[in-house]
Amino acid sequence: MKWEDFRQSENIEDRRGSDYAESGGGGFGGSSGHLGLGAMVVLGIIGYALGIDPRVLIGGAEMASQMASGGAQHQSAAPRGQMGAPKDRIGQFVAAILAENEDVWKDVLPQQANVRFVPAPVVLFNGQTRSGCGRAQSAMGPFYCPEDKKIYLDTSFFREMKQRFGGGGDFAYAYVIAHEMGHHIQDQLGTLSKWQAAQQNSSKVDANAISVRIELQADCLAGVWAANANQKWQVIEPGDVEKAVATAQAIGDDKLQEAAQGRVVPDSFTHGSAAQRVKWLQRGLQSGKISSCNTFN
Repeated sequence: MKWEDFRQSENIEDRRGSDYAESGGGGFGGSSGHLGLGAMVVLGIIGYALGIDPRVLIGGAEMASQMASGGAQHQSAAPRGQMGAPKDRIGQFVAAILAENEDVWKDVLPQQANVRFVPAPVVLFNGQTRSGCGRAQSAMGPFYCPEDKKIYLDTSFFREMKQRFGGGGDFAYAYVIAHEMGHHIQDQLGTLSKWQAAQQNSSKVDANAISVRIELQADCLAGVWAANANQKWQVIEPGDVEKAVATAQAIGDDKLQEAAQGRVVPDSFTHGSAAQRVKWLQRGLQSGKISSCNTFN
């Protein structure tokens, strides 16, 4: 994927390093109520086995741990990182992909949905940090927080994609960032708040089904971004789409559950199957239209 010659967004908050990390040993473990990585892995496997979102178990365990250790120190405001495009290569990559997202959506969102695009900052962190939605941890993967309108990314996730999930390559990494930007687009369209409200009044199975539709729409919107970026700048090179599709397949709920527990529980899906994720990513890529991403119909 071509990205080196493009502008880099200044809309980056870099909290990597000891100056911006939370206290407690500079990562997982320590005595301040943080869970160790091993505990998170165990809870993740238990969650998949029981059909429970592992993030719920991890969050509950951390809350109990913090209460036991008098975790008042975690109630302070989120740390403020260094603003602007980073100097390291992975930071420059994120800044360039973010800039491409900004430049596409500032045109596409008003043209196709009559909504003005408001940029979403990306927060880079190591291990863990605080967000408007609670604790951000690398074990959770990248995510978008609608409370503070920011995307949170531990860039070690890219390494994990390659080593653990068999995905990788610049376009596959860009797809991950664009997926989170897709949630920001949903937020600006009003889709995210509407369906998150519906989840509150739904059974667990129905709430999971809504979550799947939200995530698949973000996959489709990532495809819409890629289609329009390629039309503008010819950024996609041979093999890029195949790598992104391979990544979407690898992180499908069915693949992750099968790897963790040896069986698949569709009612517990929160992001969609491998086939679903590939289908909606490709739909966005082929159409370049927001209107093609109605996963709720």
